[in-house]
Amino acid sequence: MINSAAVVAGCAVGAGVALLVRELVRPQPSLAAALRRTPPGAADLSEAAGDRDAVWGRWLVDRLGSLPGVRMPTRNLALLRQTPERFLLTKVALAVLGLLAPVVAAAPWLLLGAGVPLYVPGVAGLAVAALLWVVPDLQVRDQAKRAREEFAHGITAYLDLVALKRAGGAGPTEAMERAAGVGQGWPFQLLQQALLRARVDRIAPWEALEDLHRELELPVLEDIAEIMRRSAHDGAAVYASLRARALSLRTELLEAQAAEANSDSEKMTAPGALLAVLVMLLIAFPAVLRILTAA
Repeated sequence: MINSAAVVAGCAVGAGVALLVRELVRPQPSLAAALRRTPPGAADLSEAAGDRDAVWGRWLVDRLGSLPGVRMPTRNLALLRQTPERFLLTKVALAVLGLLAPVVAAAPWLLLGAGVPLYVPGVAGLAVAALLWVVPDLQVRDQAKRAREEFAHGITAYLDLVALKRAGGAGPTEAMERAAGVGQGWPFQLLQQALLRARVDRIAPWEALEDLHRELELPVLEDIAEIMRRSAHDGAAVYASLRARALSLRTELLEAQAAEANSDSEKMTAPGALLAVLVMLLIAFPAVLRILTAA
């Protein structure tokens, strides 16, 4: 009974792998033939479908996105310029890979009648699938944290530039737009897009920064928006406030980097101590062995 069940499971897994390989290596159709078969007006639909992965991702989002156990880190994904479809497709692909890997690994042993219980690959597959399911969440969280730190470094330079523009007599809006246009990195590009959107929507630039803060969870923008809101009334005080905020932000970033370096150093203490203990045991082992054999 066990051998027959193992054969059926192996056949099912093999068929699934064969279908997957067939889909991946399927030859590309002729473009001319595809265009001849395309009815009028269907070109826009094919362009909207786009990449096959995006289509599968949208299908998964429509069916799994509302489940209680599926949490989409929308702000982190927006900050990293990743789509929810790609994120959820990665999670599902890793979970399926983790679910099938123990079964595929145990299939030869089951076919050879090694006596491996059938529930062992299933339980191991569920554990590995659960572990791989959360890997994209941890990866996105760490990448978003690094991105916010990088954005904060860019904001320190932006604050100094805005302060210099204000000291030169530029108005609040002009100072913010000209300072954002100086930089070329992605933090400055975000600021440029936000300020351009503010100009198009005819809203104050600090309101655009507040919207960007709520959209991407960038706390440093909230302080800048508050300072620039006051800048419409008192330019001299705002210059001092901007420079002070830039200095305090640099201090916070340096302290965070120092704390991270200390934490990494403490993490290296345990492996170093373990290595020292192993070396001591290796040196003392011959003497201890001699004493025991002599006794």
